[in-house]
Amino acid sequence: MKFFYLLISLFFLSNAYSQKVPAEKTVTVKDSSSKKSKPDTTAKQKVYSPKVAARRSAIIPGWGQAYNKKYWKIPIIYGGLGVTGYIFVNNIQIYKEYKFAYAARVKAEPPTLDSTDYHQLDDIYKILSPNSIRSARDEFRRYVDYSALIFIVLWGLNVVDAAVDAHLKNFDISPDLSLQLRPGYSELAQTSGLSLVLKIGK
Repeated sequence: MKFFYLLISLFFLSNAYSQKVPAEKTVTVKDSSSKKSKPDTTAKQKVYSPKVAARRSAIIPGWGQAYNKKYWKIPIIYGGLGVTGYIFVNNIQIYKEYKFAYAARVKAEPPTLDSTDYHQLDDIYKILSPNSIRSARDEFRRYVDYSALIFIVLWGLNVVDAAVDAHLKNFDISPDLSLQLRPGYSELAQTSGLSLVLKIGK
């Protein structure tokens, strides 16, 4: 019986002790950094001017492409202009040779019989008839015109390419652009099927 009272006494004592133990205090720490505004770290996007790009390429081929940071196009531009320029110069030289040969053959024939320039000709021009030399001269004169025209066109394309590149660089190609295939119901066709959805922006 005494043992029973002893157990009851211990039970009440343990309850009383547990009620006297102070509860833990909760400390709330305010984040002061939330009040501060975060600095804007977004870098300013460079705006490319089509007029500037076109003007630079018109002055020096490839300068506009360098302005647009399309450096890989510069060797292509100079390759095309270099080949066309070489053909232009070569055609002029051949044209001048045929022109001189035709004039020398005409002078060597009656009634002038002036053979001064005739002796300076290569043997091939002495064998050909004056009409053949004249036809070749006229043909290479057209080749000179064609090569000059192609050179000007390539230069112009270089200017157009720089302007278009600068114009397209100003377009915002956002990662929010997406093309999705979704199942759904079509009000127009009155049937279910797959729809191709283009998402622009958020």
